[in-house]
Amino acid sequence: MVKNINQLTTESRNPASAHLDEMSIADIVTLMNQEDAKVSQSIQSQLPAIAKAVALIVAAFKAGGRLIYMGAGTSGRLGVLDAAECVPTFGTDPAMVRGIIAGGQKAMTVAVEGAEDSLTLGVQDLKDLTLTAHDAVVGIAASGRTPYVIGALTYANEIGAATISLACNDHAEISNIAQVAIEVTPGPEVLSGSTRLKAGTAEKMVLNMLSTISMVKIGKVYHNLMVDVKPTNEKLVIRAKHIIELATGVDSTTASTLFESAGHDVKTAIVMALAQVDATTAHDRLKKANGVVRDAL
Repeated sequence: MVKNINQLTTESRNPASAHLDEMSIADIVTLMNQEDAKVSQSIQSQLPAIAKAVALIVAAFKAGGRLIYMGAGTSGRLGVLDAAECVPTFGTDPAMVRGIIAGGQKAMTVAVEGAEDSLTLGVQDLKDLTLTAHDAVVGIAASGRTPYVIGALTYANEIGAATISLACNDHAEISNIAQVAIEVTPGPEVLSGSTRLKAGTAEKMVLNMLSTISMVKIGKVYHNLMVDVKPTNEKLVIRAKHIIELATGVDSTTASTLFESAGHDVKTAIVMALAQVDATTAHDRLKKANGVVRDAL
């Protein structure tokens, strides 16, 4: 196992940073920026796989299922982050997109010894969520060989859920388990083995695509506007009103009036303005259209 780990690209030494401890601050800043520039390039070849993964997630959502991220360490934290951001951005129920990290909530800030090495812990976590065949499970592991993720994906396959893997090494073990395998390889880290750097950035970029595009395809977006945003604070109230302005072409005063009349629901306000109907009719149209603004119009 040790030999296997040491052979991974994510664990190898980067020749460009061989003398990192002797380099000036300015030189390290430049080097890290140069290395980070390689991340988006490394995703290019995986775009077809990412598109297939999105299609599976959209199908899961339309079947009433959930998107569940599973990972350990940095990978797990990134999954939790992406899941958490879906609630304010797209107005989702917190149960719709879940981020599960090996070791539980404590592992978000403190390493939980042995959690990622368990083949059964991931299985139990999915059982605790009552995983069904309607769900989509994304196993995230920079190394591509984390036992926690392997166990989770294997169990998800047994249940009949859609399975997707995301690794930062070629020929990853988890790729052999998932229905759709994504392998993004940005190369050795500036700080050898520190996969919170390029690998973590690559994972975040892919997760951005998976969640954002999936939400677009289930009607959470009108044009390029986040029309399901939940105005839970002053900033988001201002944003919600501005979205109404942008979507309908009305002035700020009218947007505020629509916002209030619609019960602070952006979609309802947009349909009210564009279809010239009252709040009740707009709400009914949206309900019949499964929340898709274009269909409601």
